[in-house]
Amino acid sequence: MTEILLDTNVLIYYHDAQSPEKQSQARLVLQQLIANKSGCVSAQNLAEFVSVALRKLKPPLTPSEALAEISLLSSTLRVIDLNRNVVLEAARGVRDYQLSYYDAQIWAAARLNQISVIFSEDFQDGQIIETVRFANPFGLNFNINEWL
Repeated sequence: MTEILLDTNVLIYYHDAQSPEKQSQARLVLQQLIANKSGCVSAQNLAEFVSVALRKLKPPLTPSEALAEISLLSSTLRVIDLNRNVVLEAARGVRDYQLSYYDAQIWAAARLNQISVIFSEDFQDGQIIETVRFANPFGLNFNINEWL
């Protein structure tokens, strides 16, 4: 089984009624990964989700709804904790691969936890950095069944 790290954009689109096609796709992806016990998130993703869900979703989630959502995600997906090794590896990702720091932190969390795939629309689809491959779950040719 391939474990897949979900970037924050997948979690946000799950709730984004302003983007119905992406919302539908995010729901399919998240449901399939939970059903197959192959999804995970970083603590960073949970924190970013709360921040964006409270401020940028239309309508925004209430604090109680955001807390309920990250509680549910935390109980159904493996959560990768942030630690000094992730921070150091992320800084190396910035230096060596010119990633933005927070993108590098997602990459570092995956790499250091032997997670070989990140689903995100924020990276070049198909790009591989060291042992981590990026796939855009909102791309035209994306098929969740190819990853399960």
